[in-house]
Amino acid sequence: MGAMAEQVYGFFMPTTSLLGNGAVKEIGNQAKVLGGTKALIVTDIGLVKLGMVDTLKGYLEQAGLQVAVFDGVEPNPTDVNVRDCLKVWQDNSCDLLVTFGGGSSHDCGKGMAIMATSGGDIRDWAGIDTLQANLPPYISINTTAGTASEMTRFAVVTNTDTHVKMVFCDARLTADVAINDPALMVGLPPALTAATGMDALTHAIEAYVTTLLSNPITDAVALQAISLIGKWLRKAVANGADMEARDAMAYAEYLAGMAFNSAGLGIVHSMAHQPGSLLGKPHGVCNAICLPVVCEFNLMANAEKYAKVAEGLGEDISGLSVMEAAEKAVAAIRRLSKDVGIPSGLAEIGVTEKDIPIMAENALNDMCTLFNPRNVKVEDIIELYKKAL
Repeated sequence: MGAMAEQVYGFFMPTTSLLGNGAVKEIGNQAKVLGGTKALIVTDIGLVKLGMVDTLKGYLEQAGLQVAVFDGVEPNPTDVNVRDCLKVWQDNSCDLLVTFGGGSSHDCGKGMAIMATSGGDIRDWAGIDTLQANLPPYISINTTAGTASEMTRFAVVTNTDTHVKMVFCDARLTADVAINDPALMVGLPPALTAATGMDALTHAIEAYVTTLLSNPITDAVALQAISLIGKWLRKAVANGADMEARDAMAYAEYLAGMAFNSAGLGIVHSMAHQPGSLLGKPHGVCNAICLPVVCEFNLMANAEKYAKVAEGLGEDISGLSVMEAAEKAVAAIRRLSKDVGIPSGLAEIGVTEKDIPIMAENALNDMCTLFNPRNVKVEDIIELYKKAL
C-alpha cells in the first residue's frame, strides 16, 4: 500500500446534547449549570401564541432565573432582525441565551450573540472562523426536525442591502446545550414537517457526497440519517402525533446536523439560499426542489456514494451497475418529495426565469459551493435553476 496523504479532520459538536421525549424539562438544571441568572428566549410569535414559550419560561423561572423574551424572529432572519434582538438582550442585561424554534430562531439568536460578544455589526463577521470572542452561555431548543441549526457551528442571516444570505461558520457558534424533544414537534403542520424533513435529508446527502471534508464519522451519521428519513418522514407527515415517527425524525435531523457540521454542504444549499434571501421563500422547500436536480448533475463525481444513498432510501440496487444504482437515488428523492407534498418546481412557489441570473451569480459565490463534489460554473447553475423551475 502507498503512504496515505496527511489529512486532518475536524469534528464539531455541542458540549451537551439532550434528545428524547421530555428532554426540554431539563432546561432549568442546564441553565443553572451554565451559571445563568437572566435568560433571553429568542423565538417567534407563533410559538408564543401556542403557549409553548410560557411553558419554557416556567421551567427557567422554577430554576430561579429571570426571563426576558424576544419574539420578533422572522423567517429567514435579517441583519435588522438581529439588531432588534440585540437591543432586548442589552436592555435586560441578559447573561444566558436560549433560542427556541426552528432554524430562524437559532440563526437570529446566534447573530445577536455574535454582536453581543465580538462587537461591531453582524455584517462584519460573515465568513469562516472570524469571531473575536466566545458566545454567552447558550442553550438551543429545537421545535422542527430540519435545520439542525440548534447543534451546528453555522448561522445564516440575510443582508437587507444586498438580499444575499451571509453565512457564518465558527466553532464558537455551537450551543453549549442542544435539546431535541420530539414532544415539541407534535403540533408541526404536515407541510412544515415535510419541508423540514427534506431539509434534513438534503443536509445528510450533501454532507455524505462531498469529497472535501467528509470522513468516516460524518459518513456513518449521514447514512443513518438518510435511512431514518427514508423510513419515517412519510409517517411523520401523515400523522403528526405519531411519536415514534417524530422521535425518529428528531434523531435523523440531529445526525444530519452532525454530518454537515463537520463535512460541509454543496450547491443544493447555495441554490436554495437565493430564493430564500431574495424572495423570502421557505428554505426547506427550496432545498427539496433543488435536491434531485443537483444530485443528477453531481452523480458522475461520486456515483459510489449516490448508490449508497439509493440503498439508504430503501432502493434495491442488487445487480445494477454503480451508475444505475446512483440514478435510483434521484428517483427515490423525487418520489419521497412528491409523496410528502413538496411543490413540483420553483415556479410553483413564485420564482421566475428573470430571477435566475442574479441567483446563479450569488449561488456561485455562496460558501457551500466550495464543498460540492463536482466543479461548477455559473452557466451550470443557470441550467440547474431552469431545470428546477
